[in-house]
Amino acid sequence: MKKKQLIIFILSVLILVIFNNVFLSIFTKANLHFLHQEMVNNDEITPQHLFERTWRVISKEYYEPSFNHQNWSRWLERYKGKIKTDDDAKVAIDTMISSLDEPYTRFMTKKDFEELTTSITSKIYGIGVNIHTNSGKTEIFNVMPGTPADFAQLKQGDIIISVDGKDISGMNISEVAALVRGPENSVVELVILRDNKKLTKIIKRKEIKIKSVKSSILDDHIGYIKIISFMSGTTPNEFIEALNNTKNTDSLIIDLRGNTGGLLDNAVFIADRFIEQGTIVDIIYRNGYKKSIKAKNEGAILNKPIVILVNGISASASEILSGALKDAHKATLVGNKTFGKGLVQKVVPLPNRTGVNVTIAKYLTPNGTDINKLGIKPDIEVGTDIDFLDNSKNDIQLEKAKEILNKK
Repeated sequence: MKKKQLIIFILSVLILVIFNNVFLSIFTKANLHFLHQEMVNNDEITPQHLFERTWRVISKEYYEPSFNHQNWSRWLERYKGKIKTDDDAKVAIDTMISSLDEPYTRFMTKKDFEELTTSITSKIYGIGVNIHTNSGKTEIFNVMPGTPADFAQLKQGDIIISVDGKDISGMNISEVAALVRGPENSVVELVILRDNKKLTKIIKRKEIKIKSVKSSILDDHIGYIKIISFMSGTTPNEFIEALNNTKNTDSLIIDLRGNTGGLLDNAVFIADRFIEQGTIVDIIYRNGYKKSIKAKNEGAILNKPIVILVNGISASASEILSGALKDAHKATLVGNKTFGKGLVQKVVPLPNRTGVNVTIAKYLTPNGTDINKLGIKPDIEVGTDIDFLDNSKNDIQLEKAKEILNKK
């Protein structure tokens, strides 16, 4: 990869992390209804037993039977009777998992698991800002309308100096987010720097409503739907709402750029709105069993011309949806080659309110294509991976999509 391309890719990933993770980190706790659905294991066990439980889950569920060509039992022997603290357990589990040499299987601490459940429920508590690091300083680059931060008149470009009296100099984004967290209706004090003047803002935390799907109408006749993430449990309903908002258009753009994926079921549900019959995706488990997920043809089938925008950060569920519509000849893909994540994970709750995200299978597109580490090549390649971040009218990928649809 050329140096310029590498810089663009790194920039894209960093900004993506800001949008998908940093914003979601300003919260306190996951939705209680979600927790009551047995997605959190409240049992308390010793660190040694937590390590052994994690070992058993991976031994049973992991998709690759050789465990990266090693004797998986050796890890039980290596750490037998040696794990005394939670930190010991995390180090041992992380070391064991790293031996798989596969990036998606990972152990989740209590904090990590809370953040995951929060992402799925889309119910978070905070003040409603996006923050990033700019020249070593924590800067607000977006304030959500109608949120506590908006009412407190925080602005893009404000520099956060302290949180509840604590100087945040030298802290990373996650550390700053941890200070901003707190229960709903609790108060946080921010000292900000604006135009070289210090301002103190007292802000009450509230529930922040986050939509994972946005829609609009372009040029009076093209529907535009951007799916920000497939992680939320509300994504299917939000997508149906977006379809209704754009129902009077004669064509449709589905923007998956920067969408790193989420829940498999959400991608399948959306694909099913467009595919009358046949396979949406094939799931291959470690015993060779293949599960073909077929179109159910239960919803209204949309036959209007479709362009899907993708880039090098479009991954996982984004690739399932774009691969299904591409193979079914239901959409034209425009942009850059997708990320290439062709593996399926399962979240397994563990005691001590922890969990493990374990890769249980790989998937193939309807044509039998394995896209893992390869990605999906668009029908028309144009632009760069950071075009979707450009808020001006120079989004050449979007303009190309409109040009294609205007000819149909």
